[in-house]
Amino acid sequence: MANNLSTRKETIFKTLQAEPYANFLGFKLISAEDGCAVAEVMPTENMLNSHGTVHGGVIFSIADFVFAAASNSYGQIAVGVNNNINYLSAAFPNKLLRAEAKEVRRTRKLAWYSIKVFSEDELVATMEAMVYVKSEYFVKE
Repeated sequence: MANNLSTRKETIFKTLQAEPYANFLGFKLISAEDGCAVAEVMPTENMLNSHGTVHGGVIFSIADFVFAAASNSYGQIAVGVNNNINYLSAAFPNKLLRAEAKEVRRTRKLAWYSIKVFSEDELVATMEAMVYVKSEYFVKE
């Protein structure tokens, strides 16, 4: 049974890791398990806005990616319903962006998440988000 659980968790992780948009942006999923997820990206010149800082869309995208990974980490389909992001500070090219999502509460049909995005050790954004938990699984139990 433990081996089946291990294989299932590995399949879930690989499925989440293969997300096309995240891969297009160069995001690396570090972990995704039990309602939590972490991802990183090294911002490049093509991810900047006209002020020379990391575009807010990139920061939002990595926050949304870990939100999706955390909420789907059980293998059950969860789809975003709402999110709110706060940009606290600028992020810069060639300084590692790291996003972390943690489940705050989960019911049978809804779950809430707290997401933080760091540039190196500086907190640059926070997001609060909610998903609708469907009855279908993308990786069977």
